Amino acid sequence: MRSKPQCGINLKLIVLFCSFLLLFTILILRSNLSSPLKTPPSSSTTISETHLSNSSDQPQVPKCPSLEVPFIPTCTKTPPSLANALIHYATTNITPQQTFKEISVSARILAKKAPCNFLVFGLGLDSLMWAALNHGGRTVFLEEDQSWIDQIKERLPNLESYHVVYDTKVHEAEKLFEHGSKEECKTVSDPRFSKCPLALKNLPGDVYDMEWDLIMVDAPTGYFDGAPGRMSAIYTAGLMGRNREEGETDVFVHDVDRVVEDKFSKAFLFEGYLREQEGRIRHFTIPSHRARLGRTFCP
Repeated sequence: MRSKPQCGINLKLIVLFCSFLLLFTILILRSNLSSPLKTPPSSSTTISETHLSNSSDQPQVPKCPSLEVPFIPTCTKTPPSLANALIHYATTNITPQQTFKEISVSARILAKKAPCNFLVFGLGLDSLMWAALNHGGRTVFLEEDQSWIDQIKERLPNLESYHVVYDTKVHEAEKLFEHGSKEECKTVSDPRFSKCPLALKNLPGDVYDMEWDLIMVDAPTGYFDGAPGRMSAIYTAGLMGRNREEGETDVFVHDVDRVVEDKFSKAFLFEGYLREQEGRIRHFTIPSHRARLGRTFCP
């Protein structure tokens, strides 16, 4: 048998050596390219640093962190209330009853005041949104329909809601409006102790003890004669704003295209306190009347 020639072995060794050398060269080049070029300090910088180090009277100025250190962005978790709202509205075909422009009126005030105390007459498809926009604050919903509360709590157990019984009907609006012009309805006090028949006196005690920064009146039903009307809710919202120790309360009334909401909001929240109307929603700013004695109910 003929043996293999030696030149084949030598050729393989040469190729292997060259490959290793090439690989080594590439590694050296990559390491040099990945190292950032450092700019030598200027003479003015050297002089300044020397002056600072030699001066005992001046405090040491901390050096800026090196640009060679990679920037690590901080991460803030999405608030649970916002996350729940995003998931809820993304996974259902339910949309809030107010339009985008109407919601924006209240949302702008919430953006300025949140976290704050927000009282909402009504529990609806937009309730989770309001609670999310008031993240970190307290949002309370007052609802006339206990079965509806049970349905919402089953789906959204974190919402704070209470059942309220309204003892006035839409067909009584005219009589109540006339009574509202009497002196007992112009006296600023805790609604529980008011002698005005328009004042709601059966709300949860905590509702009266809290000073509300925002109040939304979007309930009770109020769309037919035998339904509970919003006369008392509107009047009581204005009374709570006037009765606070100081500051002011932003009150929003929805469905002002209807007779009761239109007439009672102008009369008892006062047109002089009207700040904005967009579509079917009005925004009033009610100042404290206790902070300024002698102020009339509707100046």
